[in-house]
Amino acid sequence: MLYFSFQKLEIYQLSKELVKDIYKLSSSFPSDEKYALVQQINRAAVSVVSNIAEGTSRNGSQEKIHFINVSYSSLMEIVCQTEIALELGYLTKDAFENISKMAKN
Repeated sequence: MLYFSFQKLEIYQLSKELVKDIYKLSSSFPSDEKYALVQQINRAAVSVVSNIAEGTSRNGSQEKIHFINVSYSSLMEIVCQTEIALELGYLTKDAFENISKMAKN
């Protein structure tokens, strides 16, 4: 059920898919990363979609731009953090490339 206009946005829907993918991937990280990289990457993923929702609900265009910029910055955090996870052996190259592809779209 869609109750709010932001829920109809394609970017919002795609961002929710990204959150779910990130949560699934990070759940397989080593347990000693639970309060480090896992927490950070999950927060960044939720930040992307949350800032889209919040930004589209703002009345002023400057406010909307601010929240969309924060959302994009969080998306870039995800790319950085998944690259680190790849280099640490927590992600496969395919998983990293899939997340990077989602970030480009």
